[in-house]
Amino acid sequence: MSDDRQDFGGGAAKAAQNATDRMRASGQHMMESGSTIGVKILDQVEANAQEAFSALRAAAQAKDLSQVMQIQGDYLRAQGQRSMEQAREIGQLIMQFGRAAVSPGGDKPE
Repeated sequence: MSDDRQDFGGGAAKAAQNATDRMRASGQHMMESGSTIGVKILDQVEANAQEAFSALRAAAQAKDLSQVMQIQGDYLRAQGQRSMEQAREIGQLIMQFGRAAVSPGGDKPE
């Protein structure tokens, strides 16, 4: 029976070590995923700010109120489209990271 106990104890220790290793890898993956999403959001914020300043410059150079209204309308329409696209991109990243977290190989998204 002593051999059975040692086999059981060794197996339990190995299983515990494997679980610890998987948890560590999962934590690392979550940290990398959060960083990737954070950088993507910062890129989007930067693009939005550049577009806003571009529209402000154009409005400042407008010859009359109708031009200002046209510039503003174009900007708002484009910003709405950008917002939808940006939300879709973030959603896709989150889904990819979620799939990678539960997949056996833990494949990282592209």
